[in-house]
Amino acid sequence: MVATEVIYFCQNFNGIKKILIIILSSILCTSNLLAQEEAAKAEPKQEVPDSLKPWKKGGVGNINFNQVSLTNWAAGGNSSVSGGAFLSLFAKYKKDKTQWNNTLDLAYGLIQQKNGPVIKSDDKIEFNSKYGRQATKKWFYSGLVTFKTQFAPGFDDPESATRTIISDLFSPAYVLASIGMDYKPNDKFTAHLSPITNKTTIVMNQRLANAGAFGVTEATYDDLGNLVSEGENIRFEAGAFVKMAINTDIAKNVNFQSKVDFFANYIENFGNIDVNWENLIAMKVNKFLTTSLSTHLIYDDDIKVGVDTNNDDVVDAQLVRTQFKQVFAVGLSYKF
Repeated sequence: MVATEVIYFCQNFNGIKKILIIILSSILCTSNLLAQEEAAKAEPKQEVPDSLKPWKKGGVGNINFNQVSLTNWAAGGNSSVSGGAFLSLFAKYKKDKTQWNNTLDLAYGLIQQKNGPVIKSDDKIEFNSKYGRQATKKWFYSGLVTFKTQFAPGFDDPESATRTIISDLFSPAYVLASIGMDYKPNDKFTAHLSPITNKTTIVMNQRLANAGAFGVTEATYDDLGNLVSEGENIRFEAGAFVKMAINTDIAKNVNFQSKVDFFANYIENFGNIDVNWENLIAMKVNKFLTTSLSTHLIYDDDIKVGVDTNNDDVVDAQLVRTQFKQVFAVGLSYKF
């Protein structure tokens, strides 16, 4: 019996040897692969420097609060509480000769004086997207899309019980699309010049549209005052557009930003140029505490204002006026 097993083993030794070699080789290969995998995990990943990444994203958020309390104050005045919030986000793409810049600005503020109603003091939604393809060292072929509106309704006299709505969400909303050239001599200044621009004004509140607010075609009525056709909700304009912007540090921890838009309608009142000019000076006290001063000037031939705070005209007259807003704020800010 033993002799038979020895003979059988000798006859099949070569086959067994091949099987053992295959098994041993598999074990060695598997061990080698596992070792390489562990070594790869152990090696730290090489991060791509920010300067080489095509996308840069970030933003800044700001919250401010102000409170005034007066009791038997001989000099007069009203107690008040106010607050506001601001959020600015950006996403920028830059690779080879292509640049694509996107920004979103959101702002909202409230104020209450004495025992009066809570009314808004700031309201803004603005999105900008600009695509550019480099033509020369300082010039880019560019396309720009801008969208502007607000969060909440606005009133002619917010504290009056008979107040009348004069603006609302998407009333107005502005969509501007332009094609042209962008001049960028450095990272601080840019000028977009466009001979081909479409400006769309949207007024979704039908009451405002019927009144012809913000330049849309107003409603028509018969001799008895009955509504014949409602006002249009959309108005299209074609014209020339110029947008200039600067962003620079004027001192340590003091940043200055300014942007101004000019639009001229080719068909209607070409000589009347719409102006939208915003300025911001932001002063950083420490990592979180900031102080800012902002101004906003608007002149638009399609916007008629009924109340003149300078009292140099009849209050109820609907006239084209220069609009101006100034905001000084101290609050908490976080940059990311």
